[in-house]
Amino acid sequence: MNIKEPQECAWDILSLGEVMLRLDPGEGRIRTARSFRVWEGGGEYNVARGLRRCFGQRATVVTAIPDTDVGHLLEDFILQGGVDLSHVLWRGYDGIGRRSRQALNFTERGFGVRGARGVSDRAHSAASELRPGEVDWDAIFGDEGVRWFHTGGIFAALSETTADLVIEAMEAARRHGTIVSYDLNYRPSLWRAIGGKEKARAVNRRIAPLVDVMIGNEEDFTACLGFEVPGVDSGLTALKSESFARMIERAVSEYTNFSVVATTLRDVVTASVNHWSAIVWQDGAFHTAAERRNLEILDRVGGGDSFASGLIYAYLAGKGAADAVEFGAAHGALAMTTPGDTSMVTLAEVEKLAAGGSARVDR
Repeated sequence: MNIKEPQECAWDILSLGEVMLRLDPGEGRIRTARSFRVWEGGGEYNVARGLRRCFGQRATVVTAIPDTDVGHLLEDFILQGGVDLSHVLWRGYDGIGRRSRQALNFTERGFGVRGARGVSDRAHSAASELRPGEVDWDAIFGDEGVRWFHTGGIFAALSETTADLVIEAMEAARRHGTIVSYDLNYRPSLWRAIGGKEKARAVNRRIAPLVDVMIGNEEDFTACLGFEVPGVDSGLTALKSESFARMIERAVSEYTNFSVVATTLRDVVTASVNHWSAIVWQDGAFHTAAERRNLEILDRVGGGDSFASGLIYAYLAGKGAADAVEFGAAHGALAMTTPGDTSMVTLAEVEKLAAGGSARVDR
């Protein structure tokens, strides 16, 4: 990949997506909670925030936020995360939220045999109303300059206009020599009422030819791109098998624009114990991260996004695929040891774990 030099660009990373307020009942459950802790989060935004807070990259986000106290609460979270807000579109409020609402995501963490659970309240959100023609992409990618652009299938699923906006942004990024990454991030709840997997495949097959770095797990590739390969859902060992490699090889043979294909490998033992690894394909070779068996999970939400930000950082820093998969897997593993969607770890911690470091006390 030909990544622009830092001095050529104002931004190392630009993400396009919806940023939600997450309401977290802690150790309890949504249906019985009397109080919630609030975080910010969103699949695409989490990647930019991780690159800013953990990896020290210059990060900005394109999204829309309602001009209300709730919207400004979200603004305060984003400011704390260090992500630039200069490309945010602020929306007027009609008084009761018939449109341009602030998206909410109620998420309980799960424990043991009880899996994590998310309940979204994001219809008619400000970000879902974004449409082509509202953002001056040539000014951002051309005049300001961006080294890496990231978006994903969650934002593309929000509405017909957001999918079109993803394509518009990717086309502009490619015109200006910016690397484009996309996380398929299939969520059945987002597609269920608008055509299910058939609609997901129709949308993502329009987007895939514009992507340099494609990210997704085995379910994502099957649901979003239609690569049906038997045996990939039977655990971590099967995910690393020849059949999974063939699925990636089929993807890169159909989409010759893919420079990198990356996926996390997760085998869920319980909600709080997972086996965890990752694979990256580049230049015809597969690179696998160290396998972390029985990884203890505090909060699994955002682990895949943190994998993506660690992977992207390694490439921005001039590292190869073997390092990129280790940085991604290490950052994802560490992010799942803290609450909330976003990373709370440091570059030094990622480097230590990626190099095989242990959890011995550091003092």
